[in-house]
Amino acid sequence: MSGEPELVTGDAVVLELPVAQLASRAAAFALDVAVQAAALLLFLLALGLFGVSDTALFAALALSFFVLVRVGYSVLFETLSRGRTLGKMSLGLRVVRDDGGPIRFRQALTRALAGAIVDFGPVLAWSAVALFVSLFSPRSKRVGDYLAGTVVIRERAPHLAAPSITMPPALAGWASQLDLTAVTDDLALSMRQYLARYGELSPRVREPLGHQLVHDVASRIGAPLPPGVPAWAYLQAVLAERRRRVAGYAAVNGWPAPPPVPPAPAAPPAEPGAATPPRGFAPPS
Repeated sequence: MSGEPELVTGDAVVLELPVAQLASRAAAFALDVAVQAAALLLFLLALGLFGVSDTALFAALALSFFVLVRVGYSVLFETLSRGRTLGKMSLGLRVVRDDGGPIRFRQALTRALAGAIVDFGPVLAWSAVALFVSLFSPRSKRVGDYLAGTVVIRERAPHLAAPSITMPPALAGWASQLDLTAVTDDLALSMRQYLARYGELSPRVREPLGHQLVHDVASRIGAPLPPGVPAWAYLQAVLAERRRRVAGYAAVNGWPAPPPVPPAPAAPPAEPGAATPPRGFAPPS
C-alpha cells in the first residue's frame, strides 16, 4: 500500500489516489488569484472608459464585481470542468468528492463561499485559516473541503503504449450486440482510469473495485459478466466497443477522435492460492 492518504468509496473500497499537497495547491491558488485580479482590473478600466464618475456608483459596481469574481470564478470552473480551475489545470490538480467521485454545483458553491468568507477572507488574519487547517489535515484539506466533503488530488495522466488496442477477441461478437447508450462519460472515465492503473493497485483494492465497476456497467447496459470472463476483460471490451462506435460517428460528422482506450493491464504478481486465469483472458506479461 502507498503511504499517501486514501480515499474510501461509499462501498468501503479504498482508492489510492495521490492527494495534492500544500505547495502545489498554493501555487494553483496564486495563479487563480492572478486571473481574478486581471479580470477585476479590466472591469475597472471598462468603468473608466464608460465614464462612470460617481464615486458611490463606481465603488458599488467594483465591489459587486469583486464578489462575483471571487465566488463565481471557482464555482463556474469547478462545476463545468469537474473540479478544475485554471490554476488547478496548470498544476495537474482536481477537486473530487471524498469518495473519489466528481463534484457538482453544490460542492463547488460550498467550497467557494467558505473560501471567500473563512479560508481566504477579506480580513488578513482570516487568510491564514486555510494554511493552518491544511497543515494539520492528513489530506491537506481546508475548511471549504471539510464543509463540502471534498479533497484535492493530483491527476496522473497514464502513458499509453499505443493509441488504441484491439478488443479481447473472445468478446468481440458479444460486445457488438451491446446497447451502450447508458454508459456515461463519467463511467467510461472511471473504467479507463481503473484499467490504466490496474498494475499499480494492490490486490485488495483491484478486485473489489473491478467488480464494482462491472456491476455499475452491467446495471446500465443489461449485460452481466459472462461466466469465466475476468472483470478487466469485460471492462476492456465495453470501452473498446464504445470507442469504436464513437470513432465511427466522429469520422462521419468530423468530430475530434475520442481518447484512446488504455493498454490492457499488465499481469499482477501471482498470489498464493490464486485461481488460474480463464483460458484466453490472461493479462499479458
